[in-house]
Parts: sequence; structure tokens; C-alpha cells
Amino acid sequence: MRALASFTKKELLEIVRSGKAVLVTILFLLFGIMNPAVAKLTPWLLETMASSMAEQGLAVTGVRVDAMTSWTQFYKNFPMVLIVFLLIFGGILAGEYQKGTMVHMIAKGLARWKILASKAAVLCALWTVGYWLMYLVTYAYTAYFWDNAILSHCAFAALCAYAAGLWMLSLLLLGSVLFRSAGGALGTVVLVTALSYLLHILPRVQSYLPTTLLSATGLLDNSTEPSRFVSALCVGAALTAGNLLAAAMGMKKQAV
Repeated sequence: MRALASFTKKELLEIVRSGKAVLVTILFLLFGIMNPAVAKLTPWLLETMASSMAEQGLAVTGVRVDAMTSWTQFYKNFPMVLIVFLLIFGGILAGEYQKGTMVHMIAKGLARWKILASKAAVLCALWTVGYWLMYLVTYAYTAYFWDNAILSHCAFAALCAYAAGLWMLSLLLLGSVLFRSAGGALGTVVLVTALSYLLHILPRVQSYLPTTLLSATGLLDNSTEPSRFVSALCVGAALTAGNLLAAAMGMKKQAV
């Protein structure tokens, strides 16, 4: 376990030195602040545009903004945050293949599964800290401007989106092993996610698909019950573990 701990520490140091840690922190902080800020500025923006819209025959009436508006913005921006995060770390494992450093690490006696485990641990840690930082910043500013008490199941809805992110990160690592390139890793995430969305046309399997977790905004206004997402959470967790296990087995069998 010492080798795993030391390699994980090395990974974290490399991410800090490369500036990616700062970049990710800024990304999550920026969106965490932007969610309530956009909601707060919406009435002012509409008032500013009222005259030009009136010339086109569009009338702007009073706009009601509250905590729900801020959290709706949170979930609208979530896919963008996740995409940027995936792009930043798309080559976290594939880069080891392309640079040839994978050969050196294995030659030094580092087990392949430990390489994967350290990469997964770092990705998971960065995603966890960043995501919940964004959530807490949005929560704090929303509470300051309005009242979060009008929302239902706020934390559970956030958990659903967080779990969907972990599932996509596991796909990224699996794609890295299968294709040994950042493009192949990102392509795997896009393809599998698109396939999951396509399967939504089958009503019987909708509640089991990980992409169902991305529609958890309905929990906030009680239009959807939490029980609808329990199966998707369980399946998503199982698929995340399965993707990592498949990636580890793939690394073990393939030639470096």
C-alpha cells in the first residue's frame, strides 16, 4: 500500500504543479457564484432589454426570482462544468501510455491496478471537493439572497448529479485503457452517455439509467419523488465499480 500511497501523492503534486488544481478550483468557484448571480441579475437584464424588446412587439412583465431560479441555474450549468472537467483530465491516464511512462512504472514494480487506482482516487477526490464546493457556494449565496427553505430534497438532488459525474469519470478511465488516448477516452464517455439517453425511449428501463440522475431538478419542487432515483443511483454505483474493474482487468491483460 505504500507504493499506492506514494504514487497517489505524486499524482496530486503533478496536478498542483501543472496548475490544473487551481484551474479546477476557479472553475467550480466561478460557477458556484454565477448560479445565484445570474438569477439575481435576471430582472435587471430584462428591464435593460425591455425597450428593444418592445420595439419588436414583445412585452416584459414582472419577473419573479427566488431560490428555485438559482438552483435551476445550478443544474443548467452542471453539464458544462462536467464537460470542462472531463476535458481538463481527459488524458490523466492516456497520457501515461502516450509518453511511455507506463512502461517505466511497471518496470519499477508498480502493479498496474495501483496505477489505475491512484488515477481514480485523484480524479474522485478532485471531483468530490470541487463539486461540493460549488454546491456550498451556491447554497450560501442563495440563502443570503433568498430562502433555501422553499426547496425540497436539495441535498439529494445534488447527490444524484454528483453520482452521475462519478459514473462518467469511470467511463473516462475505462476508455483510456481501451483506446490509450484522450480522444478515445472522451469518445467513450460521449458514446455511452448518448446510448443511455437513447434508451430513455424505453419506459421500463428509464428509472435504471444513470442519465436519469441528471434530471433530478424535479425533486426541488416536489414534482418528482426521491424514490424514482434510488434505482438509478444503485445502478450508477454498480456501473461505476464495474467500469473500474473492467479497466483494471484490461490493463492487466494488455501489453504495454
